[in-house]
Amino acid sequence: MQRVFDVVILGGGAAGLVCAIEAKRRRHDTTVAIIEKNERVGKKLLATGNGRCNLTNMLINGNARNCYVGTFSKQAEKLLQEINADALRRYFYDLGLLTRADSEGRCYPLSNQASSVLDVLRFACERYGVEMLCGELPHSVRKNGDCFQIKTEHAEYTARKLVIACGSKAAPKLGGSAGGLDIARNFGHKIIPFSPALCPVPVKSEVLRSLKGIRAKAAVRLGEHTEAGEIQFTENALSGICVFNLSFFARPNEMIFVDLLSDFPEETVCNLIAENKKRFAALTADNLLTGFLQKRLAQAVMKQAGVSNFSVNCGALSSEQIKAIARTVKRLPFTVSNVNGFEQAQCATGGILGNEINENTMESKKVKNLYFCGEVIDICGICGGFNLHFAFASGCRVGGSI
Repeated sequence: MQRVFDVVILGGGAAGLVCAIEAKRRRHDTTVAIIEKNERVGKKLLATGNGRCNLTNMLINGNARNCYVGTFSKQAEKLLQEINADALRRYFYDLGLLTRADSEGRCYPLSNQASSVLDVLRFACERYGVEMLCGELPHSVRKNGDCFQIKTEHAEYTARKLVIACGSKAAPKLGGSAGGLDIARNFGHKIIPFSPALCPVPVKSEVLRSLKGIRAKAAVRLGEHTEAGEIQFTENALSGICVFNLSFFARPNEMIFVDLLSDFPEETVCNLIAENKKRFAALTADNLLTGFLQKRLAQAVMKQAGVSNFSVNCGALSSEQIKAIARTVKRLPFTVSNVNGFEQAQCATGGILGNEINENTMESKKVKNLYFCGEVIDICGICGGFNLHFAFASGCRVGGSI
């Protein structure tokens, strides 16, 4: 069976759904179909934000420049200025979704349910007459004259315009794959292979095992990059949003330093610890950092600083030991042991090279009537709704261009 559409969108995720809605909303007589390999659209969208769907971030209103990496990140600045957080929230309001922003700028549906976001998108697709062809995996995609031919296991489709919105390899259990890059490569596009991003960083340390399960406010530094927030210690990795934002840059054998008292300079920390030495002089050394750090975390710092005999009293510690402890509080070291796989990644770096895409329309500069949106493009944002925002914004731009 062969069917003909004006527009075929490969991928029924965040970008593909918005793209389809915009294409139909602006030109009602345009025939639009989404081809989705999963049994339903938006499967990955349901898992975002721990099931709450952090769909954008208010920081995008004027501060998006430092929130993205990748070869398309600079080109995306104009798009993110025009379709900023306010514009996106208005867009979803028009679809029937109320949203709220928390104290850190992260925006969620008022219902706190990702299903609400997916539902208003699905309802809009149905209302405008978008065909959603689920359970269809493209086996071949080629251009024949002025049209594109898409073959699946069950059917063949012809499209006058084709949109690749297949996402990345992140979260393979939810359908993540590199299929979109394979199609783009076959059309002559240069691609950067996907790498996991926004994920825990596996590390090595003599004290890591003793820290399992602890959470602490800290600043985390990797090379020239520093992030602050809550860090989570697991049996073999560092986790938490601040670590996720450093995972872009983590490579095996590089050092990560955790500053456990980032509000104080090292000299002040040293003085504070010296005061505790006097205050707790008659207590055993494992009490030295009481009032500063959680007990197990304090003991790990002491051991890392070379003070492992906790039977001695605080008053017996030398000034050199106090300095070493202060230095370790400010720079608790961990060695990157590996890079996590896509299973734990929230998104991926890599994708279609940015300079081969027209940022005003998201059309390929190599193939006429071929468009890209979402994660298949080489751009990746930090945690907090930035990646979903780009998916929605780029989908909206493509839908308005085709």
